[in-house]
Parts: sequence; C-alpha cells; structure tokens
Amino acid sequence: MSIEIRRAVVADAETVLAMLGELAGHQDQRQYVTASVADWEGFLARDEVIVLIAEVDGDVAGYVSALRRAYLWVGGDQLALDDLYVREEFRDARVGRQLMLGLARLALPDRLPIGWGLRLENTAGYRFYERLGAKLVTKTAASWSPEAYERQLSE
Repeated sequence: MSIEIRRAVVADAETVLAMLGELAGHQDQRQYVTASVADWEGFLARDEVIVLIAEVDGDVAGYVSALRRAYLWVGGDQLALDDLYVREEFRDARVGRQLMLGLARLALPDRLPIGWGLRLENTAGYRFYERLGAKLVTKTAASWSPEAYERQLSE
C-alpha cells in the first residue's frame, strides 16, 4: 500500500468539501456545514490555508486542514489544525500519522507550533495524538454565534 501526501489545490475543493461533510456527519454536526465548493475554491487559493490530502494507491483517503495564523503569546505564528479526517476504510493504515507528519514537515522550516482542539469523548483521538508525542491539555472551546452576540448588542 502506497500513501501519498500532497497539498490540495483549488481543483480539489469538491473533494475536500465532501470529506468535510463526511467528518461532520460522523460527529453529528452535518447541519452546521454551510460552506460551498466556491467557498473552498477561495480557501484553497489562500496561502495561509493549508490542506493536505492523503491518497492510498490513488484513492483519496483523508485530509488534514490548518491555518497559519498569529500566535500572540509567543510573538510569532502557529499552525492551527482545524480537521484531521481519515475515511473509514483507510483507518488503522497509518494514513492519519502520515497526514500529521506532512503537516509537521510544513511547520518545521519556521519551527511553528501546531495546536488543535479535541472532543473529550474522542478517546481514540486522544490515544492517536499521545502516540505522536502531543501534549494533551483539557480545555473547553467556546463559540459565540452572530445571532447570539447581535442579541447582546441590541440590549
């Protein structure tokens, strides 16, 4: 089995969006995916948006997405990992590891830290990231929707 990791290009927008939908469905979050192929074409054209695609023997097996952004605490940039997804039939084949190592290769020249969030119930994810040597810290993510903050501003 041959695993190839490559950076996604604008022409991959539909493929990446399809996998994002699969990931959201797996997490019972499909209703929150409102991005379009055109949105993803725009994202993939931006330098700070990093999406790596894994192909196993020519079949798309998964992706990792990250944003290069300012990390104000350290006075430099970081890669903020958004999603790591491996299609079910390719799990336990080292695809996720290869995607993470591909991201690390991109971060290494500038020695960028890589950070991400992880759901508490994702025990397999915890084990996976610990095997990579990642430091796992429990933290709650918060989200403030435009509808919610608009209500606050109107009071």
